Amino acid sequence: ADFVLVWETVPRELSGQKGSRENKALQERSTTIHRTWRKKFLDKLHAAGLHMEKHTARVEKKVVHYLLLSAPWSVLCYYAEELQLRVPLQALPNQTSHWSERVLRRLGIPNAMAQEVPSLPLDYYTCPFKVNKLQWFLGSDKQDTFFSTTQRHQILYEILATTQYGCSKEREVGVDRLLSEGVFTAAFPLHEARHEGPASGSPSPRQVLFQYWANWRQWNKYQPLDHVRKYFGEKVAFYFAWLGFYTGWLLPAAVTGTVVFIAGIFLVFSDVPAQEICESKEQFRMCPLCKSCPYWQLSDTCSTFMAGRLFDHGGTIFFSIFMSLWAVLFLEFWKRTNASLAHRWDCSEFEDIEERPRPQFTAMAPMTIINPITGAEEPYFPKRSRIHRILAGLVVIIMLIAMVVMFVVSIILYRTVVAILLSSSGYFWFVASASRIASISSSVVNLFFILILSKIYISLAHLLTKWEMHRTQTKYEDAFTFKVFVFQFVTFYSFPMYIAFFKGKFVGYPGNYWSFLGIRNEECSPGGCFIELAQELLVIMVGKQIINNVQEVAIPRLRCWWHKHKLLSTKKKAVEEGGPVPAEQAPWVVDHQLLAFEGLFDEYLEMVLQFGFITIFVAACPLAPLFALLNNWVEIRLDARKFVCDYRRPVAERAQGIGIWFSILEVITHLAVSSNAFLIAFTSDFLPRVYYEYIHDSSLRGYVNFTLAYAPWDFVQQSNTACRYRAFRDQDGNLTLTYWHLLAVRLGFVIVFEHVVFFIGRVIACLVPDIPESVEVKVKRERYLAKEALAENKV
Repeated sequence: ADFVLVWETVPRELSGQKGSRENKALQERSTTIHRTWRKKFLDKLHAAGLHMEKHTARVEKKVVHYLLLSAPWSVLCYYAEELQLRVPLQALPNQTSHWSERVLRRLGIPNAMAQEVPSLPLDYYTCPFKVNKLQWFLGSDKQDTFFSTTQRHQILYEILATTQYGCSKEREVGVDRLLSEGVFTAAFPLHEARHEGPASGSPSPRQVLFQYWANWRQWNKYQPLDHVRKYFGEKVAFYFAWLGFYTGWLLPAAVTGTVVFIAGIFLVFSDVPAQEICESKEQFRMCPLCKSCPYWQLSDTCSTFMAGRLFDHGGTIFFSIFMSLWAVLFLEFWKRTNASLAHRWDCSEFEDIEERPRPQFTAMAPMTIINPITGAEEPYFPKRSRIHRILAGLVVIIMLIAMVVMFVVSIILYRTVVAILLSSSGYFWFVASASRIASISSSVVNLFFILILSKIYISLAHLLTKWEMHRTQTKYEDAFTFKVFVFQFVTFYSFPMYIAFFKGKFVGYPGNYWSFLGIRNEECSPGGCFIELAQELLVIMVGKQIINNVQEVAIPRLRCWWHKHKLLSTKKKAVEEGGPVPAEQAPWVVDHQLLAFEGLFDEYLEMVLQFGFITIFVAACPLAPLFALLNNWVEIRLDARKFVCDYRRPVAERAQGIGIWFSILEVITHLAVSSNAFLIAFTSDFLPRVYYEYIHDSSLRGYVNFTLAYAPWDFVQQSNTACRYRAFRDQDGNLTLTYWHLLAVRLGFVIVFEHVVFFIGRVIACLVPDIPESVEVKVKRERYLAKEALAENKV
């Protein structure tokens, strides 16, 4: 059997135990409708020529029915031609090779990442299946193995998704609709033999994957991508190929970032402004940070200022340029890898011309139309109505994004209020670290709100996207991805953006402070905004990764334990009642207990948001790529274990790459260049230092005094105390000439930085062709062979 349909019924003797008469009547009515639909559907499947085999099992008070489906040879041939499945013409030696393998071979270094995986799938020249050309295809004499398992699954799913079970006007079509109505509880392809335990004879593909891929001991080995593709299909294989490629590329970024961070540690101890602050004692008396706050000494901030210098030095400029170019190069080389894999896996020409309308679309479209390409009648939804719905959906999204912005504002007010309360509390420890406590606690609150809002929004995005009535699965997924990504982007990055670009920029000066909702605008902490940004990133990025990984490990384990617990209690009851002891469970029962596969969306989203953190804000946290690398090493094996051990087998889907995610990564890369340019120019201390070195003193002596202004006369007269604050203003509170010079330098730097990085990126893009030459040759050879095979037949 290849496919399993599952449904549950309650025996007559147990069904009438509780509930009012109306409830019983309703239940009976829906049970009758479900029974009628199910019978019609199964009769149609029987008429389509499918083989069926039925089994039942008793679980607690329900009877679970398992229907095993398989398709005979004639049905497979008919649908293979219909779906244009590609079949082999000629075998090739599999030329799987990794760029790192080639580099190490040239350098003569033994490769610790290589591993010998048994039963490597062969590579083939292929062409679309035609029944009348059957004898020209490889293995056409062996009907059992001619179509791969995944191809048989695709054919069965196609039959299940297009079979009608009711009135065509009501669009009562397909297994997906029946699943959503609760007529069936599950429909899934069967896994191969159990993933653990001894293999009789040669190991099954699933056992190979468990041993050489989903195993923690293989953490430093290449992934057997051809095996993954053969077992799970191209869509899943492309995700793991991209994840592995990205993790490999994180290695140089992590090494460079760590070196830059270590260099920062050494630079802190020889930093002249840091020494000046720490040795100033009572030289710089600073103005209060709020109305009821005390005056304070700049020397009190010695430790936070030194911590800020760890992230804010010349090395970060180099690292920002490095990471911007790294992101451009990463995408260019992924394009090449994508092209090679798409060709090797026979989906480089997989276009969505043949793509069927989504079953849900079929079920809900109000009218039909003749398709101009195929000439067949198919469901149709008017374009204007769809545009109106998309616009209405946009309004909802904008309202939700406005809600997020309001939430960010409330967190800013929370920080300010907490800092004021702690500063005026009178306890020395609280006063000294008021802003640090406020910012760390707000980061944690922010993280939890983000995670809760995401859950609510994703379910809403599903509803909106369904309502928009997209015709094909690809369009549906792209619309859904775009919605969720925009929202997640705003929720995750709005607070870091505020700290990086707005905090401390609109403060005013003593005696004339600017306020928002009656509360004085936040200033940067005495160590500068850079250290706060680094801390915010670490809390959100590392916190999110830890919570995600715990969820990914714990939730499947708990669910599997619960299933097993239920089954054990059923066995115990059977023994107590003197019934037969249930034998070893059948494979379809075991598979039914696994978790339903819910798509790759969450996996991609997590990685793409991480890519944003390590590129958009990398100037503030050179350690981000290192944390990302450590997380991804765990992530690859975690995801592999989920697919092999915890999930039901997904229906193999074809894909040409990673879809809309690639466009999103390109947008993030462009954003990252601008973001880093502005971070260095306006948030970092780098340019004021360079300016001071060049104009005043190359040793940076007196730099601290240079950055501090004196409080205006009227403020001093009111309080009878002179004090300093960070700004380039004179004693009347007006901006000085130095401020305007620095502004010109900053804007100049942004323009130069962006142009240099984008220019180098363009040059790289021109030098690196999107499709490798070797792949182009293979494509031409394949076309020639397909032509020859069909021409020989004519002769």
